Amino acid sequence: MIRIDDRFCDHAYFSETSARLAAQVGLSGRDTGRYAVCFSQTVDWLSLFFAIRQAGASVLPIHPGTPYSAARKLAIGAGCNRLFYDSLTAEVLEVPEGEPGPGTLLQMSSGTTGAPKCVARNWEEIDAEIDSYVRTFREPDDMTPVIACPTTHSYGLICGILVALKRGQTPVIVNTANPKYLLKVLRETERPLLYSSPAILHTLARLLSQGEQIHATMTSGTLLPEPWFADIRAKSRHMFQQYGCSESGCIAINPNVTAASDMGFVLPHLSAATGGSAEDAGEIVVTRAAGAAIHTRDLGYRRADGMLVFVSRLDDMINVSGLNVYPKDVEDAVMAMPAITDAVAFRKADRFAGERVALLFSAGEPVAPQAVREWCSRHLASHQLPMEILQVEAVPRQANGKISRRDVAARHMAGEFNRPVAGAAS
Repeated sequence: MIRIDDRFCDHAYFSETSARLAAQVGLSGRDTGRYAVCFSQTVDWLSLFFAIRQAGASVLPIHPGTPYSAARKLAIGAGCNRLFYDSLTAEVLEVPEGEPGPGTLLQMSSGTTGAPKCVARNWEEIDAEIDSYVRTFREPDDMTPVIACPTTHSYGLICGILVALKRGQTPVIVNTANPKYLLKVLRETERPLLYSSPAILHTLARLLSQGEQIHATMTSGTLLPEPWFADIRAKSRHMFQQYGCSESGCIAINPNVTAASDMGFVLPHLSAATGGSAEDAGEIVVTRAAGAAIHTRDLGYRRADGMLVFVSRLDDMINVSGLNVYPKDVEDAVMAMPAITDAVAFRKADRFAGERVALLFSAGEPVAPQAVREWCSRHLASHQLPMEILQVEAVPRQANGKISRRDVAARHMAGEFNRPVAGAAS
């Protein structure tokens, strides 16, 4: 059983619909096709997903907000031979024939540190992740998962829907376009566990009435700024966090979050090597049983109790005259300033220091850059201070709530953020 907004779809519905779709689009047992799917309706996407998985074929889920031309480009880049774009009449794509192999879940990496690349994980690997997740993370056994994030992303699809079905639960999938409707669903749901993005969680925390709490929240995808973390933690009876990457899936889960950087304990089907302390942080390298090492490009360490702690993306670190600046330190300081709602610090080339810190921020009112600079000078070291500060209407985030600092830097260089916000002082 799956609930999608106010519609309930039972196992029989998906079995019958998936069987009908399989016959309609020509899926068969041991299918070796690679299918890209972009449907605006979640129920249609999931029905075709279950049909493709049942046939043992490969599927590339594409976010429903993706324009046709971009979806087609993603499908070709992933080597898909058919594209279903809001229609069961597939477009046949001219791609080189690949070697037959096991069916896979195809995903495009987020591209936060470069161009997105296609990652393929076979269904056996996905099942191993789900088994490990369910056996290890037992706190949600009596909770109702509410998925308010894209079901085309592994966070919503695997950890939200497929894990819930493995537990024998009824996942509730909610469109995030209306936060007040999401709050209504949460209030009506018994012991809800909300899977969502940091941005949505922060919005809900601000909408909740005084003294009201969400039963449980799960965050993933990007490190919570400290002011956001404090708000969400205060409005969550239970707060969980998970950490992962496209190549490995979920790596670690924290069953009781008390600090934003504490990612959790590594799931037993994986092993992780990294630094041993904050002073000896190192890249987090993950290995599956009999698998190649996966380099996450994340800097972190493990405490003596086994907790995996995140420090920074290696590629996001800013080198100012030989001194390392972690963007989150700058963002946390800026977002503690009254009126500021969001911020992103990123790298900008500098002829004297090699690199300097640049900053975009959004606020509930116009804030002069000089006021931000003075605030930062009281909370940051001199090499951490942003040299260029721009107020924008909204800090650019991807569909999954992540910020690509590489993308922000490129757009800044192109002059996209140079238009002043209405009423902002210079």
